[in-house]
Amino acid sequence: MTSSRVAAVDCGTNSIRLLVADVDAAGNLTELDRRMEVVRLGQGVDRTGELAPEALERTLAVTRQYATAVEAAGAQRVRFVATSATRDARNRDAFFDGVRDALGVDVEVISGHEEAELSFRGATSGVAGAHAAPYLVVDLGGGSTELVLGTDAVDASISMDVGSVRMTERHLHSDPPSAAEIEAARADVRAHLDDAVRAVPLGSTTTLVGLAGSITTVTAHALGLSEYQRERVHGARLPVETVLASCAALLAAPRAERTAMGFLHPGRVDVIAAGALVWSEVIQRVVADVRAAGGSLTHVVTSEHDILDGIALSMG
Repeated sequence: MTSSRVAAVDCGTNSIRLLVADVDAAGNLTELDRRMEVVRLGQGVDRTGELAPEALERTLAVTRQYATAVEAAGAQRVRFVATSATRDARNRDAFFDGVRDALGVDVEVISGHEEAELSFRGATSGVAGAHAAPYLVVDLGGGSTELVLGTDAVDASISMDVGSVRMTERHLHSDPPSAAEIEAARADVRAHLDDAVRAVPLGSTTTLVGLAGSITTVTAHALGLSEYQRERVHGARLPVETVLASCAALLAAPRAERTAMGFLHPGRVDVIAAGALVWSEVIQRVVADVRAAGGSLTHVVTSEHDILDGIALSMG
């Protein structure tokens, strides 16, 4: 079966990631190269409405490195997708020009709805068949969190303006965060979830699937890993109570303690508390809504396949 070599770049609020893969006509993906760098493109965007010059340079420097890797791999198609931070920035043209110069492609600033669809496609490519549908896929990023419900395709989705970077900058300023800061952040997330359930019936969830850096980090903590092991994190099915306990531990840990955690990427040290808080609120709301609908949700599944895989599959 013939295949196409593609390169997918996902540029979010906190990280920029590359996947080079071969995709065949049946939609099977063979990973060749996967990379991630924390560049914090969304630094200050929630407050200023603009990309900070130093954040822009960090991101474009990594983009140029990725361009070298893409050329060496002989990718036939390249797609560069940007999400929350770029949607919100007034000076995004400087970013667009820099990416075009480096990679020779235009940046696609996708809507929250399209982000949700790509995340769902990528995530379910890794869990379909192993777990029962309907799936609620939660993609917890730096600037936004997507909630996507579906079985073979997306039935309902919404993008909430809550994420690890945005919540850190809005609320969590102390080390560790104070009780008042935590309560303000929780209230913010809960208000967004109250709006979200008008679009996405969380109570219909059979399998809750979490993805992206904050969630995979919480999973690594829950698994007791001394260093990050992607093969153990991917597909992990953990009791709700275990995941919530890890969320609470990461939220309460001072910075020095987080820095010493071998599984925690240095670029997430400053924002993992907020990421863990958002994830805990989502889990608790989904569990409550499933129970109210007469069901039971006892476990959470983590996927290392996400929007990046969805972007690659879209080019197959």
